[in-house]
Amino acid sequence: MKDFLQDLVAHTHSLGFLPLVKVTASDKETKIESMAEDRSVILNATTHTPVENLEGTFGMPNLNKLDLHLKCPEYKEGAGISVVKQNRNGEDIPTGLHFQNATGDFENDYRFMNQDIINEKLKSVKFKGSTWDVEFQPTVASIQRLKYQAAAHTEEQVFQVSTDASNLVFSFGDASTHAGSFTFQSGITGKLKQTWSWPVNAVQSILALSGEITMRIADAGALGITIDSGTAVYEYILPAQSK
Repeated sequence: MKDFLQDLVAHTHSLGFLPLVKVTASDKETKIESMAEDRSVILNATTHTPVENLEGTFGMPNLNKLDLHLKCPEYKEGAGISVVKQNRNGEDIPTGLHFQNATGDFENDYRFMNQDIINEKLKSVKFKGSTWDVEFQPTVASIQRLKYQAAAHTEEQVFQVSTDASNLVFSFGDASTHAGSFTFQSGITGKLKQTWSWPVNAVQSILALSGEITMRIADAGALGITIDSGTAVYEYILPAQSK
């Protein structure tokens, strides 16, 4: 349970723009959904194996509080994390988590959000899918080069993406401003006819997460970043912005 919670917090709360998540769990799979308040990032994730004793649909708000509990030294060795449930209409529903240290003299409760509320808050989270025109696994060097360009163009909130032959090019600014560009990925297959923009900070934050990364770009206007953390596969979808 603790490994799952730490992985969840690391791939949502740590980004700074996914304030709460929705969990839909059964004995066959555990799914996670979230969305930035401005709808700039949509997250859908599935764990590699179902999380035990978590069956139900509920929200996890105030992830900062959950993060603090998980990092608390009192819960480092021999602590217990249990799922609290209540019987509603003949069904046991998860309502929260109970943290207790090894000696039983330090404890906390973290409360889940009920299904109706989380469904209302994330009712527009669905992504209908897209045809991906470019797909690749970015290198550590490419991600670092993006950091260099972003640092040189801190005034730019977005960057543009285009293809030049078999190169995927990221550009900052335009002819009327300080500008820069670089080849983010070479040897790609596929071509982008449109030039779209994506938020610099969000993309950098996602690419900084741990796990195996795959990037996909749709000429129709979507960027997908998939991260396999070993615990779950997280798919972040970023709708394009106008140039």
